[in-house]
Amino acid sequence: MPQSGDDFYRTLAGFTEFARVTDLSLYRPVPDDWCMVLADITGSTKAIREGRYKDVNLVGAACITAVLNALPGTSVPYVFGGDGATLAVPASAVPTIIPVLGAARRLAREQFDLDLRAGIVPVADVRALGADVLVAKFELSPGNAMAMFTGGGIQLVDDLIKGPDGAKRYAVAYPKDDAAPDLEGLSCRWEPLKSRRGTMMSMLVHATGKSTRDNIAIYREVIDGVAEIFNEDPVAASPVSAANMVFKWPPSGLRSEAKLFAGTKQRIRKWLWVYGTSMVQFFLERFDREAGGYNAPVYRKELRANSDFRRFDDTLRMILDCPLETAAAIESFFDDLHDQGKIAFGVHRSEHALMTCLVFSLVKGEHVHFVDGSDGGFTAAALQLKAQLRALAERRMDG
Repeated sequence: MPQSGDDFYRTLAGFTEFARVTDLSLYRPVPDDWCMVLADITGSTKAIREGRYKDVNLVGAACITAVLNALPGTSVPYVFGGDGATLAVPASAVPTIIPVLGAARRLAREQFDLDLRAGIVPVADVRALGADVLVAKFELSPGNAMAMFTGGGIQLVDDLIKGPDGAKRYAVAYPKDDAAPDLEGLSCRWEPLKSRRGTMMSMLVHATGKSTRDNIAIYREVIDGVAEIFNEDPVAASPVSAANMVFKWPPSGLRSEAKLFAGTKQRIRKWLWVYGTSMVQFFLERFDREAGGYNAPVYRKELRANSDFRRFDDTLRMILDCPLETAAAIESFFDDLHDQGKIAFGVHRSEHALMTCLVFSLVKGEHVHFVDGSDGGFTAAALQLKAQLRALAERRMDG
């Protein structure tokens, strides 16, 4: 029987080397009395073709922020997906987060003209259908952790929410009131991160083995193979570096950030606060100063450490700053694994990466930064991945 209790994730031991994401001994079953929350933007590909990838990232991150702010006493595992998010919450928290997610859906529609879909599926339902949800805790730095999921349950949750009974059984509806989600701490003030090496490569890899253990072995092969191609620690290929971090005023993403507060009763005050604090941040960054708990040099160093450019939720998600020849070698490596029937994958190259920031406490150094490729990033890569998965499903049906 999986461990129960709202403190399940808080007490879970973490790990600090990303390659250990393939160590099954680090994973624990998410409790039966918890629920999986999945949110994604319907039609995100169209929005990205219109050049609205920053809005897509911001709305995806807003789902995480809204839930975390609504559950201040609960440690919540989550993964950012580019155009959405995956979270696990205790069943006792579901009545609290349903109106919050509904408010996030309305904000996405009214302020960003995006259709945000959200659903909540009990973990017990996932296990009853033969899949599982296991979670591990990857610590970017002390106090800043990212959840890693395996067990096949995440894909099943997605299928259930999008299935014929999903709207009735699992979907979160638009709210009847006009309450706004609490998105305090969410921002998008850094300029796009220009590639220093050649290209920002967004990668999605989905193992197609017959069991969780088979898939974990495949992911280990993928991670080791990418590291061998780089011939160095992939951390050195992080898309976030001291050389490409640029803060301008007004930031190019400031208008989108201001929209997050457009539905609040203090709309004008919030807009002025966003513009005013970003101006202060600009001067602190420009002159490497400290004020009000914001220490510019320290924050930049912490930001680089806390950048979430590698993730795992039954799909390996990475964005790395690659030389062009390295990017080609990685694609060739993925092609070989695909031809062997081990993986389906998607890649997307762009000149820049985008960063969306979630700040909990500057004083304690508690802040994380979600990274995606520009021009679509993970969402664009997902088109190739889904096409390969469909082709695989058709071959299996024919066989």
